[in-house]
This record gives sequence, structure tokens and C-alpha cells, in this order.
Amino acid sequence: MAGSKSSYEYEELLACARGELFGAGNAQLPYPPMLMFDRITEISETGGAFDKGFIRAEFDIKPDLWFFACHFIGNPIMPGCLGLDAMWQLTGFYLGWLGEPGKGMALSTGEVRFKGMVTPSVKKVEYGVDFKRVMRGRLVLGIADGWLKADGEPIYAATDLKVGLSKQSAVA
Repeated sequence: MAGSKSSYEYEELLACARGELFGAGNAQLPYPPMLMFDRITEISETGGAFDKGFIRAEFDIKPDLWFFACHFIGNPIMPGCLGLDAMWQLTGFYLGWLGEPGKGMALSTGEVRFKGMVTPSVKKVEYGVDFKRVMRGRLVLGIADGWLKADGEPIYAATDLKVGLSKQSAVA
């Protein structure tokens, strides 16, 4: 799969959420409202901060997004955990894009830093995930650093994002 496409539009992301992009039993994105980006603008197996590949995505912020109404009445902000989840979502997507089999699961992260907030006045969020390593064994594991920019200003950073792909199904 790697190299077949270098960007994805919203309808293609929805196809991934339905399990149609990488095939049954493989990496999927969550479906809206938990899908935290509108398009993948660039994906590559080379380049990025560590020259091991990267993925970039964008999310158009609208004042009526579901989380603004419930996350701090009178002081609406996007929960920081949703930005972090977007970075995990992108890490798992990248592993599926590489053609690696299995269903994705966020495993951990190192340090997370917030130095700003996504408010209804923000127009666009940009995400970047730069890969440090992809391990291919019984469990496929992606390790990466990520960032979030609000209208071009870096406000979140996460180190050592870890996402795995497992061939076993999730337990109910």
C-alpha cells in the first residue's frame, strides 16, 4: 500500500472507518464524531523529523462541533485528549497505509505538552506525526512524535506515541 496515495479526502477517511480502505480485519479510523481530522494532506514512507516517514492532516474547526457544547460551559475548548487521540489515529492509519495487517490500538505515549487551546475561534487545526520506528513482528508497532497546530501556532506536542496492530479481535 505504501506509496499508492500521498493524500486522502474525507470520503476516503470514512471508507477507512467502515473497514473498506485496508481490508477486513485491518486498520480502521473511528467514525465521526470521533474522527478528529477532515483530510490527510500528506503521507510518506520517508522524510519527517527522523527520516522514517510522516503523516500530516487537517481538521476544519466549526463553532458548532459537538465537544464545544459540553467541554466547559461558558468556556468552550476542544479537549486535549481529542488532539492526542487524533495523533494516535494518524499513527494507526500510517501502519495500515504501509500494508501492515491487523487492527489498531493506542498503546501509550511518552510526554504530552499543551501550551494553548483549540477554541471555536480557531479556523484550522493541523496535525503532524513523525515516525521514529516501525517494528514488524507478532505485533506491528509504530513509534512516533506528534504535534498539533491551531491556525499555524504549535500548541500540543507528544513524544513516543505508540500504536500497535494486532491480528486478534478486541474483547467485548
